Amino acid sequence: MTPAPLTERLSDPRGPLFFPVTAYGPGGSLDLDTYRTHVRRGVAAGAAAVFACCGTGEFHALLPEEFEACVRVAVEAAEGRVPVVAGAGYGTALAVRYARLAAGAGADGLLAMPPYLVVADQEGLLRHYREVGAATDLPVIVYQRDNALFTPATVAELARTDGVIGLKDGLGDLDLMQRIVSAVRTEVPGDFLYFNGLPTAEQTQLAYRALGITLYSSAVFCFAPEIALAFHRALETGDLATAHRLLDGFYRPFVELRAQGRGYAVSLVKAGVRLRGLDVGEVRPPLHEPAEEHVKQLARLIERGYELLEEDA
Repeated sequence: MTPAPLTERLSDPRGPLFFPVTAYGPGGSLDLDTYRTHVRRGVAAGAAAVFACCGTGEFHALLPEEFEACVRVAVEAAEGRVPVVAGAGYGTALAVRYARLAAGAGADGLLAMPPYLVVADQEGLLRHYREVGAATDLPVIVYQRDNALFTPATVAELARTDGVIGLKDGLGDLDLMQRIVSAVRTEVPGDFLYFNGLPTAEQTQLAYRALGITLYSSAVFCFAPEIALAFHRALETGDLATAHRLLDGFYRPFVELRAQGRGYAVSLVKAGVRLRGLDVGEVRPPLHEPAEEHVKQLARLIERGYELLEEDA
């Protein structure tokens, strides 16, 4: 695999990017059969790609052997219909190890998450991602958030780095993103990809789209793919009436509910998957389950979201 095929497969997405949750059994052990079902359903529903074992997939909570098993199952479940991108993170040595595990499991690319805990300068961050990129032949998407924040000049250097094909933004500074896009466009012409990686990215995707950033992750796709696809279709066709209706009636209330608890960007999504009939288990510590009342609110909100789709029909 060279960078070009993954870039081409992600450049014209047919749907949102799917970040599956990781399924656990009653005792908290990995449930690969349920995980396989979850990934297969997402691909069949119309995901443009599967991002396995990333933030929503609790990368932080997985042992290396569990990570490798999940990536392998995701690749098998996708059956080549869409690319599978796997997470890689922690310090440089461990990120390299996870990258190689993902390559051995058949992944098509890597999402390189921020290094563990430390706040590094730009030179150190560049060295980190260059080493991750050099570890395998897999194309790398760098995830900007928390302690991995980049200047436009640094992103231009990343764009020049062999194997690095894109930047996923989890910061939400649109002024910075505009300057990053401009710097790369000016200094490193080519097909460098950008992703909106904010939690519930639909809420901000109209703004990102104005910057030319059309790729985005969708946690909602995990439990309400029809709603996520309807929103994606509205964006692609310029149907602002539908986009605004879903934002006002579903996405904004969901974001406000998500803000009621720390870690809800993962645990509330898992609760949503369970509400839709697939028992993917609870989150692992240090995350915790949503309050019962919040799960009830989520159930009502999902019902309201599907009512909005019926109104559109």
